[in-house]
Amino acid sequence: MVGGVTVPAPRGGPASPRLVHIAAQASVSEATVSRVLNGKPGVADTTRQRVLAALDVLGYERPVRLRRRSAGLIGLVTPELTNPIFPAFAQVIEQVLAGHGYTPVLCTQLPGGATEDELVEQLVERGVGGIVFLSGLHADLSADPARYAALAARGVPFVLINGFNGAISAPFVSPDDHAAMRMAVGHLAELGHERIGLALGPRRYVPSRRKREGFVEALAAVLGRSRDEAEPAVQHTLFSVEGGQVAAGALLDRGCTGIVCGSDMMALGVVRAARGRGLEVPGDVSVVGFDDSQLIAFTDPPMTTVRQPVQAMATAAVGALLEEIGGSPVQRTEYVFQPELVVRGSTAQVRGR
Repeated sequence: MVGGVTVPAPRGGPASPRLVHIAAQASVSEATVSRVLNGKPGVADTTRQRVLAALDVLGYERPVRLRRRSAGLIGLVTPELTNPIFPAFAQVIEQVLAGHGYTPVLCTQLPGGATEDELVEQLVERGVGGIVFLSGLHADLSADPARYAALAARGVPFVLINGFNGAISAPFVSPDDHAAMRMAVGHLAELGHERIGLALGPRRYVPSRRKREGFVEALAAVLGRSRDEAEPAVQHTLFSVEGGQVAAGALLDRGCTGIVCGSDMMALGVVRAARGRGLEVPGDVSVVGFDDSQLIAFTDPPMTTVRQPVQAMATAAVGALLEEIGGSPVQRTEYVFQPELVVRGSTAQVRGR
C-alpha cells in the first residue's frame, strides 16, 4: 500500500514500487500517479497514459481495471542523445504513443554499443508492434537498405524519420531541406552578406546531400552564384560542435561573413571558432543553425536557426505507423514538412553596409 493505493508487484520480483519512482518515470507528481491508479477523474488522457506507460517500463503489472488500455509495445531507435534534437523527437513520439495506449521502448545507439540491427533484433524478440527509426541507417547512403526489406518480410511495420531513401519501401517523414537553405541564405543575403558558407556533416547522409543541393540552388537564385562558385563554400565535417569548429576554420579562411550550419550543434562550434579568432558574432560573422533544439534560444548570442517542425513530424510518423498496425496500408512515400526560420541574435547586417 503506497499513497493509499496498492500497486502490484513487478513481474519476476517481489519488491513493491514507490509512487515516487513511477512519478519520476512519467514526469508527473506523485498525486497524479495516485489519481491514475485509483481511477480518479481530473487527469488528462495523455498524462494518464504516461503513468501507465511508466508502470510498463518499470516492469510492474497494471491494475486489473486498467490493463485493457495497453495496446502494446512500439520500438523507437535513435542515435545518441547528446544532440538535443533527438530527445526532442523522442519525447513527442513517446507522448503521442502513450496517448494511443502504446508503450514506447527507447533504443539508443551509443558509440561502441549495440548496432541498429542488434537493437532491432531485440525489439522483434520482445514482440513490438512496430518500430520508429529516427535518423538511422536509412539516412546513410553507404548502408545496405536490404535490412529494411528483411524487417518488412518479418511482418513488422515501421516508419522512418529524416533521410529519405528510394530503395526502401516505407513511409518517410522529413523536413524540407531545400526550403531550409533558401530561408537561411535569403535571410543572410537580406542582411547584406555575399560571402556565405555552409557547414555540414558527412556527405553520405541524405540530409547533408539535400542541404548542400538546396544551398547551391539558393546561392544561384539569390546571389547569382554558379555551381562552380558555390561548391567550394561547402565544408563537410561532423554533425557536432567540434565539426562546426573545423568547418568554420576553412570558411572563415575563405572570407565568409555568413555561415549556415547543418545543425545547431555545428552552429555552436562556428561561434566558438569565430571567437577563437577574435571575431564577434554577429558583428563580424553571422551564424544560422538548424533544428531549433532545446535551449538554443538561450545561447550567447541567442541562435538564429531553421526550426524543424518536430511536433508535426513526430505526430505524423506515429500516425502512419499506427495506421499500418491497424491494418490500413499507408502510402510508401515521403511526407515533407515545412521548416521555419527563427531570427534571433546570431545574425546581423554585414559591417560596412
